[in-house]
Amino acid sequence: MRPIIDKAHLAQLLDREDFTLLDVRWSLGESGGHEAYRAGHLPGAVYVDLETELAAPPGLDGRHPFPSTDVFAEAMQRVGVDESRQVVVYDGGSCLGAARLWWMLTDAGHRLVRVLNGGYAGWVAAGRPVEVGEVTPKRGTFVPEPGHRPVVGTEGVIQHLREGGAVYDVRAADRYRGENETIDPVAGHIPGAVSLPLATLVSGGRFVPRGELAAKMAHLRPGDVLSCGSGITAAAAMLAAEQVGIGELVLFPGSFSGWITDPSRPVATGPEAGSLPDA
Repeated sequence: MRPIIDKAHLAQLLDREDFTLLDVRWSLGESGGHEAYRAGHLPGAVYVDLETELAAPPGLDGRHPFPSTDVFAEAMQRVGVDESRQVVVYDGGSCLGAARLWWMLTDAGHRLVRVLNGGYAGWVAAGRPVEVGEVTPKRGTFVPEPGHRPVVGTEGVIQHLREGGAVYDVRAADRYRGENETIDPVAGHIPGAVSLPLATLVSGGRFVPRGELAAKMAHLRPGDVLSCGSGITAAAAMLAAEQVGIGELVLFPGSFSGWITDPSRPVATGPEAGSLPDA
């Protein structure tokens, strides 16, 4: 089952009652996701708050470390997730919030999770129906068992690079180069990481067609590491990769914001990947 679903397919599912629809509208530094949901959402969708239910407070593991299993379990049961029911996730259109939840659910053992291409903006632009207010579903029974997807910590990234492994930084190209940094206190990238901006995989608020995605990601191999600012954009790039059959990519959850919590770790700037200094 490909992880990205289009509007027409989702519209067919709305006539059925055997799936769960979740709204994860989120933008970095903004807190209006829930208000936007109340003002209009896909019929039957339940809101999930990324900052409080899909992330823990910032710390040594970066700006958006994963929450505890108990916090995630409570959130998923609150919104009605069952292991046997398909889950469809969407956000405002960036795919970032939706991909975060897709990654977490599949890592926790749920096998039936998909993301709406184009999100809420695309749905509305197509004239599809919406509703307002809150949706309170029957409580779900899903019990997360994290560990189904490969992840790597900072020391693992260092070892991976020293052994000649590939690390791809999917942030915007200017942030990778160390320009226009307004989010993290240090600008640049992990030495040795190669730039692969998510923006090159998206057009008009949607992932580009599968053939184009496949061509742009053909160089990725199982075991390659994906990094970004705090692990969220990297999940979106992984979603795109799995849409074209590229699996077993490794997430660096802390990403650059976790890397720079230790000032002794080197940082590179400019368009070139650079390399780690000798151990």
